[in-house]
Amino acid sequence: MSKPVAVILLNWNTPDYTAACITSIKKYCKEELFDIILADNGSTDNSLSILHQQFDDVIFIDNKENLGFAGGNNRALEYSIENRYTYSLLINTDTLVDEDIVAKLYAHLNQYPNAAAVQPAVRWMHEPEKLWNGEGKFNPVLGKIWSDNKLTATHPIYKNAKWATGCCMLLRNSALVRCGLLNELFFLYYEDVELTYRLRDNGHEVHYLPSCKMYHEAGASAKARAPKKEGFLNPSIHYYVSRNHIWFLRKYGNPLFYPINLLFYGFYYAAVWLYFKVRRRKQKADFLIKGLRDGLFTPKSIIWPK
Repeated sequence: MSKPVAVILLNWNTPDYTAACITSIKKYCKEELFDIILADNGSTDNSLSILHQQFDDVIFIDNKENLGFAGGNNRALEYSIENRYTYSLLINTDTLVDEDIVAKLYAHLNQYPNAAAVQPAVRWMHEPEKLWNGEGKFNPVLGKIWSDNKLTATHPIYKNAKWATGCCMLLRNSALVRCGLLNELFFLYYEDVELTYRLRDNGHEVHYLPSCKMYHEAGASAKARAPKKEGFLNPSIHYYVSRNHIWFLRKYGNPLFYPINLLFYGFYYAAVWLYFKVRRRKQKADFLIKGLRDGLFTPKSIIWPK
């Protein structure tokens, strides 16, 4: 393949966001470095036809069904690897850029061959002076997975991060071949954390590049799809967030701290469940309980088959 980078976008019923994202990438990034691969997760709003009409040089993959963030992106990652791209840039469709992030992230991985993934500083789209996602961190005592979102006046060259966000990260395809793609059982949420931990476990580094920036609205595909009485977010979000967080802790947490993890998050989830019950958001309360149950009791052999 003549171009080294496959820029991968996953669309699910958000053609306007996707079109704006593609337009900004084409405007600010050198197209001699990349091809855009757009995977569609079975959209029901005529997304593919709309986007086909606007972008005739984009490579389209029709997944025909909702495979989740993990499965949907994996179909495009498989295409990238099979067609011998060197790198794959995962980027959410509800994002915009105003600089050549492809060239910056590409140059970084070229300079640091032991790094398998690098992410930029992801800022809030409507509050660009604030970070949505910075250096990925993990507190094993509390079991907390979090991002250092403090902006500083001066930027280090890069930081070794615990994890990188799937909102925007450049991946080395040769590392993916050795370590595997996104875990499709995660479906949605924490699949990026799990992948980058797996890369680190196999001897690779994961970098955060604060001098490179982009902008994220956050959660466009999850909004306004729930019954009004259930609030702003789709109730199933609470299932995947609670379940996948527990799955991650079961593999990458420290068993010595499990009692503290249980106390810390036990109080948290009890408060969230009580809030849902008081607000009469039955679906969210039920999904939360199901997520906790499946998180705790799904056999590891199913989540991570050998």
